[in-house]
Amino acid sequence: MVNITFVETDGTERNVEAEVGLSIMEVATRNNVAGIIAECGGQCSCATCHVYIEGAFFDKVGEPVDDEEDMLDFSENRKENSRLGCQIEVTDDLDGMTVRVAEEE
Repeated sequence: MVNITFVETDGTERNVEAEVGLSIMEVATRNNVAGIIAECGGQCSCATCHVYIEGAFFDKVGEPVDDEEDMLDFSENRKENSRLGCQIEVTDDLDGMTVRVAEEE
């Protein structure tokens, strides 16, 4: 298991244990993280799992590509460290990562 901290939009921190192989979106929804709606169920066709990856972990998860990039382009709250949680697979390298939930649009 990997430890991940989600920071909800109101500042509430939720420390959760994440199973390797799940997406960040799946981990968030299974742990009732506020603000992760996951409307499309992880199909990268919405941005309701928009998150910000903190610190050096952004380099570990990498830049968004293709469809994810297109979805993020529609977001008014996009930042340089924006990603869609459905497109990030939990790996052992992400242990200790902090993920901030983006404001809903």
